[in-house]
Amino acid sequence: MSANKSDPPKHFSMIRDFHVADILTLANASCGISAVFACMAYLETHQMTCFYLAVALGPLALVFDALDGRVARWRHEHSLLGRELDSLADVISFGVGPASVAYVAGLRGGWDLVILTFFVACGVSRLARYNVTADTLAAGSDKVKYFEGAPIPTSLLLTAVLTILAWTGHLGEDIWPGAVDIGPFRLHFAALLFAAHGAVMVSKTIRIPKP
Repeated sequence: MSANKSDPPKHFSMIRDFHVADILTLANASCGISAVFACMAYLETHQMTCFYLAVALGPLALVFDALDGRVARWRHEHSLLGRELDSLADVISFGVGPASVAYVAGLRGGWDLVILTFFVACGVSRLARYNVTADTLAAGSDKVKYFEGAPIPTSLLLTAVLTILAWTGHLGEDIWPGAVDIGPFRLHFAALLFAAHGAVMVSKTIRIPKP
């Protein structure tokens, strides 16, 4: 069946589906990918300003993440598109971003990479679970009352630790508190923080009240 000439192109309908809150969500995602770019720049230049910029973009992404929800509730613009956008943006800003910061900070051993991959996978799984259970957790209201597992933005606590290590000069191969060789790969003990955080994110026994 041929399209009606008066019908607008499909990309226009996509644009009309975006709300003000969705623009803030995209700003969140932009901070996340910019943090990854800053990490790449640090690897090329070894300038600490690039490292600190990558870390600082995390809290900025959190600001946009908080604002999009408030604006959506204020304007009554909740949508499935907005929920999916929010999750995808959070994966970039609070999953891939912190993992990239950890990598450039010195967590580059074979076991480190396995743990960082596990950390991001846990973040993706936690957000997917939230999306499919949000209506149930809301219990008939328009707002979820609590989180199952730690919200993925709490990963900023990990980048805060890495910032302290950077400030005290404990980055690189000898990142505090040291490393051990297990089989063919190296494990930095700092990577265990990411393993623990990943496990906490997917835990169903931990319930955190949603503000």
